[in-house]
Amino acid sequence: MSEPVITRPARSWPVAAVACVVLLVLTVGQLLVATFFASGLEQFEGKGFGARLVLYPAMMLAVPVIWWFVTTRRQDPPWAAFAWIMLPYLIDVTGNTLDLYDSLVWWDDANHFVNWMFLGLGTGLLITRGERGRARPGWEIVLLVAGVGAIMAIFWEVGEYYAFIRGGTELDTAYTDTLGDEVLGTLGAMTAGAITAWRTSRRL
Repeated sequence: MSEPVITRPARSWPVAAVACVVLLVLTVGQLLVATFFASGLEQFEGKGFGARLVLYPAMMLAVPVIWWFVTTRRQDPPWAAFAWIMLPYLIDVTGNTLDLYDSLVWWDDANHFVNWMFLGLGTGLLITRGERGRARPGWEIVLLVAGVGAIMAIFWEVGEYYAFIRGGTELDTAYTDTLGDEVLGTLGAMTAGAITAWRTSRRL
């Protein structure tokens, strides 16, 4: 008598994994439209969308790819952390698509705070992932997340300068704007660090 064949149910994707795919598709779709089909619209002119089409998907996938190569726990990806890190790129591109950067004076400043808070939440989930029984001190989590956020804010501003500020119409106000964006980005990341520290202490 042959042994019964045991079949395992197919594993469904977690909601956060589906969210990562949706975020990537929506971002790349808008970048394609802005680069090849609507490049003449005012909100896309001089914004370096050709470079964004290459760099944004690369930056959105950088953390998952690095995680895949350095981790030994590939069967349990931190999809929620990846989704938080990907979200700001979609928000930035959508803001340009809807012309919010030019129509709302507060949109750019809000983006630098909120988007860096989202980046910080993803960073915080990666930093505290797998901690059991003993958590890092809260101040250490805040400083780690804020420090990573500050580094990302600096590199972002350098990228903006080379992509479309140098030689452009925004050069005269670039210094003040850059300082403000770096401060807002760091504060957003620090807020994410505080949230992560609070959640970690509650969990443990």
